[in-house]
Amino acid sequence: MDVITLRSLFTVGCLCVFVGIVVWAYSRRNKAQFEEAGRLPLAED
Repeated sequence: MDVITLRSLFTVGCLCVFVGIVVWAYSRRNKAQFEEAGRLPLAED
């Protein structure tokens, strides 16, 4: 395995991690939690 192959695998791995994070962040299952977290700065003590 040469350096170019390792760099390519690293790039593909990073892309997969990025896509996984985007899917997790925009999933409907987490929407309620994110909405609640978004309102926290506006909530009064």
